[in-house]
Amino acid sequence: MAGIKSLVKDTVIYGLSSIVGRFLNWLLVPLYTAMFLPSEYGVVTYIYAIVAIAFIVLTYGMETAFFRFANHERYTNPLEAYSTSLMSIGFTSVLFMVAVTHFLKPISEAMNCTGHESYVWMMAVAVAIDAYCAIPFAYLRFKKRPMRFALIKLVNIGLNIALNLFFILLCPWLWKHSPDMISWFYRPDFGIGYIFLSNLISSLAVFLLLLPDMVWVPSNFNGRMLKEMLVYAFPLLILGLAGIMNQNLDKIFLPYLFPTKDIAMQQLGIYGACGKIAVVMMMFTQAFRFAYEPFIFAQNKEKGFDKQKSYSDAMKYFVMFSLFIFLAVTFYLPVLKYFINAKYFGGLRVVPIIMMADVFFGIFFNLSVWYKITDRTIWGTWFSLIGLAIVVAVNFIFVPMFGYMACAWASFACYGTMMLVSYFVGQAKYPIDYRVPRLLFYFVVTGVLYAVSQVVVIPNEWVNLGWRTLLLALFVFVAFKRENISPRMLIPRRPA
Repeated sequence: MAGIKSLVKDTVIYGLSSIVGRFLNWLLVPLYTAMFLPSEYGVVTYIYAIVAIAFIVLTYGMETAFFRFANHERYTNPLEAYSTSLMSIGFTSVLFMVAVTHFLKPISEAMNCTGHESYVWMMAVAVAIDAYCAIPFAYLRFKKRPMRFALIKLVNIGLNIALNLFFILLCPWLWKHSPDMISWFYRPDFGIGYIFLSNLISSLAVFLLLLPDMVWVPSNFNGRMLKEMLVYAFPLLILGLAGIMNQNLDKIFLPYLFPTKDIAMQQLGIYGACGKIAVVMMMFTQAFRFAYEPFIFAQNKEKGFDKQKSYSDAMKYFVMFSLFIFLAVTFYLPVLKYFINAKYFGGLRVVPIIMMADVFFGIFFNLSVWYKITDRTIWGTWFSLIGLAIVVAVNFIFVPMFGYMACAWASFACYGTMMLVSYFVGQAKYPIDYRVPRLLFYFVVTGVLYAVSQVVVIPNEWVNLGWRTLLLALFVFVAFKRENISPRMLIPRRPA
């Protein structure tokens, strides 16, 4: 139980940096949707989808490889794993920046960004910096320094938000009233380019803050270890690449599945903006992931520890909390929808679908423990490739007919299938008693409460929200009763 408490504590701290940070970033969505047309916001969604894939390529599974080799039975010095992975990613990140700079024009043309090469270059540099910083962040997680991790993450988010507000709100006002003050650096026609510029500057700030964790660590590069890490990480690269493509390929495909680019970008802008409402589930999954990976490798190294129970309990509490978040967001969607402009409301139907797809993905991540601790990461690759095939097929067949709704259902089918296949294969290769009937019980309760909220709708909006709050409280009551959790257990006791 002590291990689970440590996991929960670290998840909360990582979650604060991730959830609070992303929530603050989330607050930029009203600004973007108010200031830019859906077609312009579609370009932002499209570029960030490609950036997400580039980040996975540039980290190529080395985060997880670092945790594995820092806790490896044959290597006793974790700094060797840190220094080796840091130097490897540093080399490839610099190589990437040089290549993009040299081939900037053809790359921009391939991305439908002709005339906006600066967008591509700024995001290429930003993602290269972020990839390099991923290893120092992993080292902070390994050293169990969640507070420093969280602080730097929040500085990154805070600076990014401040720069967005400065360039998108304050500078246009100054340009109108006192243009001489900012004419030396501000261009009114740069538009969404300032979103990417803000991202680049905040990434550079994170790099400077992490410099002590890079410079003051002695060089312990190990060529033999690097070869083993790359062999271990390669399946994770394919796994991560397939996984991120499962999340973003619909956004990349969508512009090519409509007859005109303007309609496609408009659809993509609506889909991307409404997807931001569902990002709460992704935030929770990411926070859990930050704490869970160091946890499983550390527990696997300990002797005489009930690992099976820890993995099972982690899955149970993940499902409970994620379903609570699903209900909370869907129940309060009539209020949350105002975070985006009214011209985007037509896409709100995708929110429950995307959120449940994220629940499936979180469960799939929990299930990945068996092939990560047994060094059979190739299985994760196969699972993700199955999901990728589903995403590609559903998007190509149904997007031309149903638009972005098909994108949402493609994610649902993809992660649902990956979750089921991973579970059944895992039970054959490395059985873990996840107490499936209990997990299914929570899904049934969630389904019933969601259906009741959709069928029983009170005309008065505020009374209806109160009614849905009662339904949410009922879920908490049922979960507490089922798990014999007393509210007193959640109140910290004073030391004697």
